[in-house]
Amino acid sequence: MTAQIIDGKAFAVTVREKVAGHVARLVEENGITPGLAVVLVGEDPASQVYVRNKGKQTKEVGMLSVEHRLADTTSEEDLLKLIDDLNKDPKIHGILVQLPLPDHLDSDLVINSIDPAKDVDGFHISNVGLLGTGQKSMVPCTPLGCLMMLREQHGSLSGLNAVVVGRSNIVGKPMAQLLLGDSCTVTIAHSRTKDLAEVCRGADILVAAVGRPQMIPGDWVKPGATVIDVGINRIPKEDGKTRLVGDVDFASAVEVAGAITPVPGGVGPMTIACLLANTVTACCRANGLPEPEGLTA
Repeated sequence: MTAQIIDGKAFAVTVREKVAGHVARLVEENGITPGLAVVLVGEDPASQVYVRNKGKQTKEVGMLSVEHRLADTTSEEDLLKLIDDLNKDPKIHGILVQLPLPDHLDSDLVINSIDPAKDVDGFHISNVGLLGTGQKSMVPCTPLGCLMMLREQHGSLSGLNAVVVGRSNIVGKPMAQLLLGDSCTVTIAHSRTKDLAEVCRGADILVAAVGRPQMIPGDWVKPGATVIDVGINRIPKEDGKTRLVGDVDFASAVEVAGAITPVPGGVGPMTIACLLANTVTACCRANGLPEPEGLTA
């Protein structure tokens, strides 16, 4: 058996099309244009590429895109003042501070200074608490993208056994909360889990988000399971260059799983698409309008 490949690129295109359609209706029927502000501090090359892609895709779906690029010497006081201004700006519905921040800045303090209603990354402690207690919140983009793909694959997730390998605040923990919200039976596993292989073999849904290249081989995968590989790792090739791999050994897992996301081209493209979806959701909530169908948790 060879698994169905879950095409994250194609799925992300569909999500962006839905976002663009909803934005067009908001503009036409309500005269409201959703606005996303992205703050980048410093010159991190990967962050610069990511911010550029965010800005491009934000404009493509018809939303207002605002970028603030600050020097890596920017003081905490100045950064917090900028965030306060964005919190008060009615044209801005989503605020994202690109991580990592320079060492002299307190990331937790900065993230928690964002208005929770505009926290489209879903990292504010209030949103973490709301998600954990099953209330309406802003949901982190990568887990939201995983949930969307799982719903598309399975329809109802109710009663399925889900194993999340990884316990990070960005992916592992919120992913587990979202799966619980869809009535899965959820296990959070990690590198220190006893008999991790056997735990993984019990999963109808296996989400790998541990940050170790090809850590999960095919013989850890239950035949027919759906595998969502969140890992993005660079490993060396024989020619001295590098290639991207996930946390799952794709070559062996694809022969066992029922469906699997590749790396690259799986979960990755969904992250920015879900950022755009979150911005539209935040805009609708701010204006007391119905939330977009199919774009929320």
